[in-house]
Amino acid sequence: MRIDHYGPQSLPEPESRPAASSASNASSSSSGAGSAEDQAQFSGAHVQVAALAAQANQLPEVRQERVQPLRQLVNSGRYALDPEKIAGAIVGHLVSGSAA
Repeated sequence: MRIDHYGPQSLPEPESRPAASSASNASSSSSGAGSAEDQAQFSGAHVQVAALAAQANQLPEVRQERVQPLRQLVNSGRYALDPEKIAGAIVGHLVSGSAA
């Protein structure tokens, strides 16, 4: 269903082909193209990604030991921001990021 300025309108359903006819079309087109087969090779990076994901899943979602002292400062009204420190940290991060 599509909703536009004129109100809801039903869209026509896409035509579907039977699985057998599409499979026969694919086999006939591949036989006409020769005997070349598609190949895929994996680099092994997926193993590193899986290991990093496992490490990340073991970390707590919120680091309470860092959050609790900040929460107390904010609640007591003693948390003060220093704009110069913030700007310096941002610039330092940008400089170190561009050098890497």
